[in-house]
Amino acid sequence: MVSRRTRAFAVGMAFAMALPHLAACGPGVGGSSGAGSPATSGQTGPITVEVNQSRDQYGKQSILLQLTNTTEAPLTVTAARLRSTLFGDDVSWEPSEGSLELPPHQPKSLPAALPAADCEASGDTSPELNARITYSEPGKGPVEEIAAASDPFGVLPRNAGELCLAADAAAVATIVLEPALEVAADGRAAVVRLVITPATPGGSAKSLTIESIDGTTLLAEAPSAPWPRNVTIAPGDATRNLALHIRPARCDPHAVAEDKVGTLLPIRVTVGGRQGLLKIAASNELRGRIYDFVTAACATAG
Repeated sequence: MVSRRTRAFAVGMAFAMALPHLAACGPGVGGSSGAGSPATSGQTGPITVEVNQSRDQYGKQSILLQLTNTTEAPLTVTAARLRSTLFGDDVSWEPSEGSLELPPHQPKSLPAALPAADCEASGDTSPELNARITYSEPGKGPVEEIAAASDPFGVLPRNAGELCLAADAAAVATIVLEPALEVAADGRAAVVRLVITPATPGGSAKSLTIESIDGTTLLAEAPSAPWPRNVTIAPGDATRNLALHIRPARCDPHAVAEDKVGTLLPIRVTVGGRQGLLKIAASNELRGRIYDFVTAACATAG
């Protein structure tokens, strides 16, 4: 006859042996919760995210999300979202063709537009950053998982600061490059005009000071006519027209052909409590004229 103690021990052993099998039947980390929406895991997933920005994205309010698959199998990515306390909304990416295959250990850079910056948080030196990736493994359903995210080059703080600086500056004045380009008779120099139209008085807008203007990869200051410095503008002032005498900054064969930011004029300004760079982009019309000028001037110099 079997005692009660012996029966209890046998039942306990049977339950303990069944536990691994029960766990295997349940949804694991990264497993699908069934058809429909992807499962969500609190664990860090197999994809890492690094923030970067290419030269041709400067001034376009766009960045790159570099995704790296850390596993040994290809993963199919259908969405990527980056959350930073520096911006009001997520930085989001969705593939134009429905999905993207991410090979093992091969980074892929995905362009993503920046949302509006949270200017109250733009001065944060250690902003919170996290990412969520929707992906699927071979033969499995989609999951959404937290991804390890980093911004080693400070792309997000720099862009948030520039967006907030631009917003503060726009409250004081509109600053544009005139489409016309005045080329000197010898073709070696030209004048491009920076037009500053102050806002109407009122509101909380303060004055703006253009401390200096930087050259670009294509354009440099003409030594005989230095560019304006320490120009102060306030709402209600008259429109200002600053003549910038320019010359080619470089004449190598690839200067124009490989240009990305040569017609994006950096202006160092102070407005309110902010100080930094405003990037004034040339219109398509002016960009073409600048390219023609640099090409002709370099041919004459050679």
